[in-house]
Amino acid sequence: MIVEQIYTGCLAQGAYYIESNGEAVVIDPLRDIDNYVAKAAQNKAKIKYVFETHFHADFVSGHMDLSKATGAEIIYGPTAVPGFTATVATDGQVFQVGELFFEVLHTPGHTMESCCYLMKDAAGKQLGLFSGDTLFIGDVGRPDLAQQAAHKTLEDLAGLLFDSLRNKIMPLNDDLIVYPAHGAGSACGKKMSAETTDTLGHQKASNYALRATMTREEFIQEVTNGLVAPPGYFPLNVALNKQGYEDIHAVLDRGTKTLSANAFEAAADETEAIIIDTRSAAEFAKGFIPNSYNIGIDGSFAVWVGAIIKDVKQPLLIVAEEGRALEVATRLARVGFDHAIGYLKGGFEAWKQAKKDFDIVVSMDGNRLAEIYKQDPSIVLLDVRKKSEYDSEHIVGAINAPLDFVDETIATIDHQQTIYVHCAGGYRSMAFVSIMQSRGYHKLINCSTGFKGLIETGAFPVTEFVCQNTQL
Repeated sequence: MIVEQIYTGCLAQGAYYIESNGEAVVIDPLRDIDNYVAKAAQNKAKIKYVFETHFHADFVSGHMDLSKATGAEIIYGPTAVPGFTATVATDGQVFQVGELFFEVLHTPGHTMESCCYLMKDAAGKQLGLFSGDTLFIGDVGRPDLAQQAAHKTLEDLAGLLFDSLRNKIMPLNDDLIVYPAHGAGSACGKKMSAETTDTLGHQKASNYALRATMTREEFIQEVTNGLVAPPGYFPLNVALNKQGYEDIHAVLDRGTKTLSANAFEAAADETEAIIIDTRSAAEFAKGFIPNSYNIGIDGSFAVWVGAIIKDVKQPLLIVAEEGRALEVATRLARVGFDHAIGYLKGGFEAWKQAKKDFDIVVSMDGNRLAEIYKQDPSIVLLDVRKKSEYDSEHIVGAINAPLDFVDETIATIDHQQTIYVHCAGGYRSMAFVSIMQSRGYHKLINCSTGFKGLIETGAFPVTEFVCQNTQL
């Protein structure tokens, strides 16, 4: 028996490859399926099923391409209405994979079709629970992503989630392993642990949402408290997962088309594409193509593309380090951004060699900003971390304007005012400054060392630390 969690850190997403006696199932696969196909081929196993725990909002699943490549049957939980050939299971239905048996547990709450897959051996021993977005390590799925589709209120869905957890999951054996679809960093929950598996017994003892004494009303209040609006691309990913999508290989072929500096410039003019520069913030600051957004590939790249751009149909042009264009296109496709139309051959150096115009960002470290602050404590500091981070601890007088809501912030900023922008470590602040600069705001200055670097100087008054009750 093989049970392998295939974890993708930049999406905080866990897919699973389970194999027994020459047969395999893949649970909640990512869209780039070659890894799963290769595993099965190497082990001379047949992928019999693709189990989906629900219609995902934060990524495009690989169910369709994996089924097409292997002949695997796609399985959803009760009430799912897929726009393609798939089996909609009944509550309690069992699927056999080799010598393993998977029972479908309908667990509505995160979404109406949400389900978990209870894995048992031939003797009926409970081995594991693939809990999707119903139960995480340290948390449960947020109940606010499917209100419109379900025609239910936030409180209705939270109540259903309480019932699902109490009636379907908590009665299971304490020693079975919980295998969730996400870990810390995902926007599908608000306070997930960095751990990505655990025993159910330990979760019953440690997960705030599984307290034995918790009433339904207390659960609804606690689970719904602290939620913020989900990223704008979530509904579009749900639609792709429900209705289908273009083959990823065609998407990647298009996104990795090489463009000379002249062709790149022409494409930007003709298509109204957004230029995404995926280099580090430090490299971007030294020089970049005018109107580029800096969203670094070495951070939570796809998540931030989705949060900032929102429209998955937006044409994109890519600036990347040599040899990383395919990685960029793949990570975009994972969240449904299928309209990358090429990348700059030779990167930013090729642009400079072609003697094209470029811009820079004024960027300074915490020590330099501390000197400026000592001379003039009235300077404007803009903190683009999440509200929960800001509420936990911030520089006194700093204004909170989370990167997620940059479009809403634009109307509040004075073109003529010098503003010093920071996040936690410099990644988000450079993204924010680059977007604002593309829209004509040229007096924003980036703090490259972030909040941590600022407070280490000792020059800035800081609010009293309060423990975060949400990661959103």
